[in-house]
Formats: sequence, structure tokens, C-alpha cells
Amino acid sequence: MSVSTSSSSSSRTQKIGIVGFGTFGQFLAKTMIKQGHILQATSRTDHSQLCDQLGISFFRDMRAFVEADNDVILICTSILSLSEILKSLPLNFVKRPTLIADVLSVKEYPRNVLLQVLPEEMDVLCTHPMFGPESGKDGWKDLTFVFEKVRIRDEETCSSFLQIFESEGCKMLEMSCEEHDKAAAKSQFLTHTIGRVLSEMEIQSTPMNTKGFEKLLQVKESSVNNSFDLFSGLFIHNKFAMQELQNLEFALGKVKEKLLKRMEETSLNEHKL
Repeated sequence: MSVSTSSSSSSRTQKIGIVGFGTFGQFLAKTMIKQGHILQATSRTDHSQLCDQLGISFFRDMRAFVEADNDVILICTSILSLSEILKSLPLNFVKRPTLIADVLSVKEYPRNVLLQVLPEEMDVLCTHPMFGPESGKDGWKDLTFVFEKVRIRDEETCSSFLQIFESEGCKMLEMSCEEHDKAAAKSQFLTHTIGRVLSEMEIQSTPMNTKGFEKLLQVKESSVNNSFDLFSGLFIHNKFAMQELQNLEFALGKVKEKLLKRMEETSLNEHKL
């Protein structure tokens, strides 16, 4: 694991093709356009009108998209749809070696799928911007960007792509996909799980909120504002998530056990008085 704070590589204009132009793809695209990159997109939903407004070429036809001579093809699909969408891309029509990057919230799974599906001559970069439309709405400075250079031959193209995030002030953190998933299970997945539990409990603001309770409300709101598909993907496709779920269940049981024991001790002491 290493942290990069500066880079000697200069940014150059890249042609970037985005696969999956949902909320997150649109969020990234706006900064890439601001930096002067040329964008193209394809998605199961027709976003042609929005793309026209943003100055992005939108393709309904997958073959036309992969033939559009991209420097980088950026995978912005959901975790659960990744395998299906990758297999639907006619990658044999890509005209030249291309960098394939993803921005999914789990990393070992997309790495394995990309290495399985992609031709050997294509470079693979696995990334996870640890922010989104809400946390990154005022810029990306000091927000963490995790990446692993899984299979890189064209260092210039890879460095230019990473420079998109570095030039915005991101904290660049290079770590293996396995290291990422282990840490993410203990942080991102755990946060989403607690938020979902609080949602199931239907906690609401009260006239006497403490600062701590306000933070719990924020965790709940943040979690439910993300799709259940994302939450499911964080669980299904991270091999470390099950253990963290079991750890949470065990810890809750231990806390309950301690409370009941203290209640019993208190009751016995009161009877002695």
C-alpha cells in the first residue's frame, strides 16, 4: 500500500468511453469534461438527451461504442450487472489496445471478471473513488482514490487517467484489490449495514436529539439514499463481508448479554436492601 501526493506525469486530453451512464458515471463525467477530455458513453437507459447537453457522444449500439477509438473504457455499471454487461460488449471490435478501468465499490470481483473476459492485450486498472455526488459536490480535494495497476503496459495512458483525479486534489492510495476489500468490509460495508439496521428500526428525529443521535440519523439517510442493489453487491461480491456481518451480530449479542447480566445484578442488590 502506498500513498501518492504528487505526480510528474502531465495531464493530456484523453478519449474516455463510459459504460453505464447512471448517477455516478454522470458525476465523474462532469469533472472530466471540465478538464477538457473527450467523452463517449453507452448505457442500458437512453441518456442521449443529457449527453447532448453535456457535449458527450451517446451510443445505443455497443459495437459502435467500442469502435469509437477510446483511450480508456471506464466501467461504471452496478456491481451486480458487471458480468452481464461486460459479456455483452463486443470487445473483439476494439481497434487498438485500450485501458479498461472500473470504479466499482468492491475490487477483487471486477478484477477477476476483467481478467477473465478481456483480451490479453488490454490493460486493466481497478479503482475506487471513495466519494460520490454528495461528498464530492464541492470538489474532490483530499478525498481518497484507491487503485491497483492490475495489468499495465501503457504507463502513459494509465498515468494520464490517474492524473484526472490527482489534479483535483485526491489522496491517491495504491493498494491491492484484496487489501481494499478487507478494509472496505470493515468500513464501507459495516457503515451501510448499520444504516440499513437503523432504517429497519425506523428511527426518527426527536425534539431532544443529541449530537451522537444526529450522526446516526445521517448514517441511516446516507445508507438508504443508496440502492439496495449497491448494498447487496457490497455483501455478495466481497468475501470479507460475511465475517463482518457475523462480527456485528456477535458484538450485539455480547452487548445484550452484558446489559442483562448488569440488570440481574442490580435487581439482586436491590432485593438485599
